[in-house]
Amino acid sequence: MKLSPRLAVLLAATAVVTAACAPQTSDNSSSGKDEKSGTLRVWLFQEVNNKPKEQLVDQVLAGFEKSHEGTKVSVEYIPVEARAQRIKAAFNDPKSAPDVIEYGNTDTAGYVKDGGLADVTEEFGAWDEAKDTDPTARQSVTVDGKVYGAPYFVGIRALYYRTDVFEELNLRPPTSLDELTSTAKTIRAAKPDLYGIAVGGAYTYGAMPFIWANGGELATGKGGSYASAIDSAAAQKGIKAYTSLFGDDNCPAAKCAGMGGNDTVTAFASGKAAMAIGGDFSHQAVEAGAVKGKYAVVPLPGVKPGSIAPAFAGGNNIGVLKSTSHRTLAVDLMKRLASKEAQGELFDAMGFLPTFTDVRQGVAAKEPFVKPFVDTLASGTRFVPASAAWATIDSSLVLPTMFQEVVSGKKSVGAAAEGAAGKMNDAFGSAG
Repeated sequence: MKLSPRLAVLLAATAVVTAACAPQTSDNSSSGKDEKSGTLRVWLFQEVNNKPKEQLVDQVLAGFEKSHEGTKVSVEYIPVEARAQRIKAAFNDPKSAPDVIEYGNTDTAGYVKDGGLADVTEEFGAWDEAKDTDPTARQSVTVDGKVYGAPYFVGIRALYYRTDVFEELNLRPPTSLDELTSTAKTIRAAKPDLYGIAVGGAYTYGAMPFIWANGGELATGKGGSYASAIDSAAAQKGIKAYTSLFGDDNCPAAKCAGMGGNDTVTAFASGKAAMAIGGDFSHQAVEAGAVKGKYAVVPLPGVKPGSIAPAFAGGNNIGVLKSTSHRTLAVDLMKRLASKEAQGELFDAMGFLPTFTDVRQGVAAKEPFVKPFVDTLASGTRFVPASAAWATIDSSLVLPTMFQEVVSGKKSVGAAAEGAAGKMNDAFGSAG
């Protein structure tokens, strides 16, 4: 998920947490039961402001219970930070496990490897609404051609910029990555108290578009067998483009190398940066900040003028645990929670983008701020390797460490990328 002692402490803490949370090897299998009544347990993620989500979910559950006589649903909202330990522990103890869970879309492959998620390929294929699921969202629930859940919402990033600063300096929103860099440095030169664009050495998902836009890939392969491609010539070009934004002429490395995504959005919202790469999910935070009424959003540009850089399609899914003794009921509840109606209401309540293309177009027409994010999705997005190794790569800070080695001057782009590739391949190898 350096230049300062803070990073060293973070790395050490991560290593300890990763080791402490590693689950025992599980031997999960289907319960062999498919009871048509009783109590279903559901685990959903707790949001910062969870009340609107609770109200929406309660409506879905009321309809579900009315349709299935003798059935009740018990919901527990769990902290996102505790998901790895809670969910993997549930895989190892079916008696205490929920029937249905919300999970992060980068966790799919790992949970499938752990044997925790039920294969719902047949039911998903027969679900009429599924045909309108966007391809990247479908990919996020798919491992080796089999489907292990239903997409719940998608998160995408674009470029926030200060309209007042751009007007004062007679600038236009950048239309290419080169123009983004030059614009950022022009702003910094004119206004030394501002970052031209806030960037973070620990902002993995903000850096990935630079790699993809330059033709690079994180890894190559499929079917659970991957090899790192982060040290390819194209990927190195993207790494160089991103790390060139760290320096006194834009975002000083001493301050920005340790920043993550939330830090960059906070810098923008508080008025300390003229640009930042933020998500649709960052909108409320920016609206609550000092720049309210003085900003706009456009897609992050690509290498070619007028193009859009491929963005990471984040988000969450709803899945059924393999150990459930209520499979038919659990699958029906999964579909109801992730339905078009529920996703539309989730957007209205929480601002989370729907995974159905038709529903998403509808909310974009209703809320103008959504358009740059929808345009980014429509132009093509990317996803992380569908490997259980990704959780290790991400939690071990492999890519942030690579970026920080470059911006600190400790390693060249080539040496840092080679080191990261080695760590990634070790993780892919261990994942099998």
